This record gives sequence, C-alpha cells and structure tokens, in this order.
Amino acid sequence: AIICSNIRVADQRIGDIRAQAAALLIGQDRLNGILDRYGDETIVEAIAELRRRAAEQMRANIAAIPDGTYRSRAFVDSDGVVNEPLTIALAVEKKGDTLTFDFAGSSQPCAGPMNSVLATTLSSVYLAMRHIFPDVPISAGAFEPLIVKRPEGTFLDARYPRPVSGCAAEVSQRIAEAVFAAMVQALPDKVTAAPAGSSGNFALGGNDPARGRDYVMYQISGGGYGGNSGHDGLTNGCSTIGISKSPPVEIMEQAFPVLYRHYALREGSGGAGKHRGGFGLAYEIEILRGDARASFVMDHGRFGPQGALGGSDGEPNTVTVFRNGEEHVPPHLSKEQDIPLKAGDRVRVGTPGGGGYGDPFQRDADQVQRDVALGYYTPKEASQKFGVALSANDLSVDRKATEAQRAG
Repeated sequence: AIICSNIRVADQRIGDIRAQAAALLIGQDRLNGILDRYGDETIVEAIAELRRRAAEQMRANIAAIPDGTYRSRAFVDSDGVVNEPLTIALAVEKKGDTLTFDFAGSSQPCAGPMNSVLATTLSSVYLAMRHIFPDVPISAGAFEPLIVKRPEGTFLDARYPRPVSGCAAEVSQRIAEAVFAAMVQALPDKVTAAPAGSSGNFALGGNDPARGRDYVMYQISGGGYGGNSGHDGLTNGCSTIGISKSPPVEIMEQAFPVLYRHYALREGSGGAGKHRGGFGLAYEIEILRGDARASFVMDHGRFGPQGALGGSDGEPNTVTVFRNGEEHVPPHLSKEQDIPLKAGDRVRVGTPGGGGYGDPFQRDADQVQRDVALGYYTPKEASQKFGVALSANDLSVDRKATEAQRAG
C-alpha cells in the first residue's frame, strides 16, 4: 500500500508488485524444501564447492589469455545536462590467472543522472565477462579472479548526492562495451564487436480523455548485436544487461491512446564487416488523443556501437519528434525530458545497429548479394561498404569488378 500510494499509476504497477512478491515466496518455499531435505551443513558445503569450482573455471579461462595490458575507450553521449560526451577509459591487465580492470582517466563526476554507483560499475564488468565466458556458472567465485580498482574521482564511482538514475540502464552498458572493446584484442575468437548497448528508455505520460484516466507508457527497445568471428550479429536483440523488449504493438495500442505508424527492422544499421553487425529497430508512434509528455533516456546517439578488428561502427540511435508541423531533434540527441505533445504529434526512433567485425572487404560476396536481395543494402551501399560490384540487370555478383574494386 505504501508503494502504490507513491506511484502515479498504481493500477498499472500492482501486477508487477504482486508478481515479484509471488516469486519471492516461491523462492523461499523451494529453498526451505532443499534445506529440509539435505540439511544446513550439506547445503553450506555445496555452496562453497560451487563457488570454488566457478573460480577455478574462470581462472582457467583467464590463464589462456596472453599476458599484457589491453586498452579501450567508450563514450556516453552526455549526462543530459552538459552537452558533452563522458569518457570511459579502461586498461585491462592480464597477469597469470587474474584480470585487473582500471578505469583511471575516465571523466569526472557529472551534473546529470549518468553517474554510476560503484555497485553498478562492478556488476557491469562482471556482466561483460559473463558474456565472454558463459560456460562459467554464476557464483561469487566466478568474480574472484576479476579485480576492479575503485575508480575514485570519476563518474563511475558516484558519491552522494550525485544523481544516478541513468546508471543501471545506460552507463552500465557503456562500461560493458569498454570491456568488450578491450577483450576483443585479447580474445578475438570469443568476443564480439559492440552491441547496441542501450535500453532505449522512452516514457510517455498523459491523460486519455476517452477513458478518463492518466497513463504512463514505458517502452524499451531492442537493437543490433555486434558481429563476431563466426557470424553476423543478432538483429533486434535485447539490451546487454537484460532480457526484456517491448510488449506486442497490439497490446500497447489497446492499453494507451497511441498508434504505431511504423514498427520494423532498421535495415542497414549494422556496421559493415567480414561479419556485419545486426540491425536495430525503427518505430514511429502517433498520439491519438489527449495531451502527453515524452521523455527519453537512451544512448549511442552521438557515437554508434564500436566495430572490432577493422569493422565499421553501427548506426547511432536517432530520435525525432514531430509536433506542430515541425521536426524536433533533442539537443542531447538521445536524452530529453517533458516534451509536450498533443493529438496528432509523432515520435520516431531508430535504435542502434551492432558494430561490424573484421575487414568489410573480406565479407563473402555472395552474402553481400543476399543482403542486397533482401533489401538490407542498396547496390551502391554494397559497393561502398563491402567493395562488392553487382550487375545492374539481375543483381548478380560481378566477380572481376569486385576483385578489382577490393584490390584497388
């Protein structure tokens, strides 16, 4: 009751609260059942053994990495207040069977809500390493060989009263991207180019006169994953840090006074590479009735997801608001709040594509031809991005022209 009385649209959130409570109760029952069956001593011993094995597996994986220091940089578009990028500088030192992560040189604490608390900074590193070594069981032991130096004096170690509401959804994914960009140098066969790395937070709140009630519509969106040594990146994948994407369009249109005028893959948004990045999402929403306000907390609007080992960056995030017959692009590109809207106004979003992996001119020409046939790229883009010449008559690969173009 206390929680619901402090939420603007409690009737829309009570289901979430009940689901979380039910999950905790089931977890409690299951844990008690295991303790009753095997006894406390056995369970404590099993937990310790799982932790030991996880640490052992992680150390074995790290030991196979060549010793050395691997450096990278990633950027947050802005903090939403000062329109300048924030830098995440990372040096990863591999020595023996441990990895040390040092973020010294990153930007200072910021005025806007894109500071990261230490817990998020640590968990972002752990999350990235889980992506790289998914075979290691989730356990505190898996993180023992990962030493993260406290990034004091930077926006990655926020202290009270710095605002931090954007750290979990967005800054965390930039930290993970920095880890990927460093580790792909050490493990090119295991690490991908950068993913879209944004939750695409879009909030729309207003009043629906037809139903006589206020509403808050919250949309998160997928994006492209980076290419890797074996194949192209995943298209319209979930954010790096979660498994959620938007509910079906039909459900959103039933629940809120909006119309999705467009909802499709953002073709061609993946970075070019031997294995290209996956594609992001493109959608456009129209307000059907009532007044509303829109807010965005996204990222990768200034810089697209990084390519790796010669691959091109993915396309950056785009936001355009159409109101009063005019186009409005947020000054911070991916962040703005309380944009007033009325019936007939529209919001158009393009989520980032993943980074490309490897030299684009090494991409199989037949794969490029297939992408063009599917409408992902135009013949001109195939030539510019991948060095593949296609016949104007039937879009077949002109082998001689392609060879000459790639050689030149």
